[in-house]
Amino acid sequence: MNLIKTLFGGGSAAVSPEQVTEHLKSCLDPNTGKDLVSAKAIKNLKIDGGRVSLDVVLGYPARSQWAALAEQVRAHLLTLAGVTDAEVNVSSQIVAHAAQRGVALLPGVKNIIAIASGKGGVGKSTTTVNLALALAAEGARVGILDADIYGPSQPLLLGLQGRRPESPDNKSLLPLESLGVQSMSIGYLVDDDQAMIWRGPMVSQALQQLLNDTRWDNLDYLLIDMPPGTGDVQLTLSQKIPVTGAVIVTTPQDIALLDAKKGLKMFEKVGVPILGLVENMSVHICSNCGHAEPIFGEGGAAKMAEQYGVTVLGQLPLDLSIRLSADQGKPSVAAEPDGEIARRYQAIARQVAIRVAERARDFSSRIPKIVIQNT
Repeated sequence: MNLIKTLFGGGSAAVSPEQVTEHLKSCLDPNTGKDLVSAKAIKNLKIDGGRVSLDVVLGYPARSQWAALAEQVRAHLLTLAGVTDAEVNVSSQIVAHAAQRGVALLPGVKNIIAIASGKGGVGKSTTTVNLALALAAEGARVGILDADIYGPSQPLLLGLQGRRPESPDNKSLLPLESLGVQSMSIGYLVDDDQAMIWRGPMVSQALQQLLNDTRWDNLDYLLIDMPPGTGDVQLTLSQKIPVTGAVIVTTPQDIALLDAKKGLKMFEKVGVPILGLVENMSVHICSNCGHAEPIFGEGGAAKMAEQYGVTVLGQLPLDLSIRLSADQGKPSVAAEPDGEIARRYQAIARQVAIRVAERARDFSSRIPKIVIQNT
């Protein structure tokens, strides 16, 4: 009896923990479609008479969803006989998830997501920065590594052209920060009009230095804006960088899909899981009349997803405002956070984070390192 009082606050419980847990199995997370019990999101369950309190801890950032989810769970609990009041607190906890076998995690970074395309000109860099901003808006700590040595875009997209990173010890670089996102790019180290006439091995080495010599500050997610193609650079990044998963950006056009498939197969061969596809420029929206027209075709990403057993994370329109906002150094999610375009990016970013959360957790940091010293 004393143990029961200690656990449940002293009064006789009107319901048991088992009853509450069973009842919550029918309460679904609207973002994942899974119940909160099987997702292991229910923490700190306490019962005092007819009063129930608990925490819902999500494995992905969703600050904008917390209040609605808390009310949903509270209302669901009140339908259980014997429950007279319920207190629900919702939060997110992002942890490190496993990368390719044999590749150690990067200090200061929990999860690395490669944003790739087999072909240039499909809007990959714009998609990367907007997804990063969306994750940051949901409460995550986010960074971007601009891996396109020949054509870096992130300095312009983040409004950081002309800025130079600081080096406190002449060995490492501090990432630049803009709009709540940390970033590093070769574009911060060279003039805007300077051409990088380097061969593949030099580019690969430069990218590894940019990644490893940057002092990333406690990131939940580092998004890598990959260069187009499937050559030396992509292979080096896929084999030597601990990538949690990859997102493939494409358009509905057949020629873009052809190259996107090659990128997908490359990641599969090196053991990097595909988190899903993003179909960019899926439909053109006229800025004058609002008429929608599929200039580059329809359903291309859906067909590719069905063929390779992956998911379409979302579709983005060919909209003038996306280009204008990007060119001004304040991408859509930051320029119009409550707009329709931002809402689409936010939904895609949430799905990316959910799929990362579904990956196996990484426990390498808990394994003690054995150091042999001569005494």
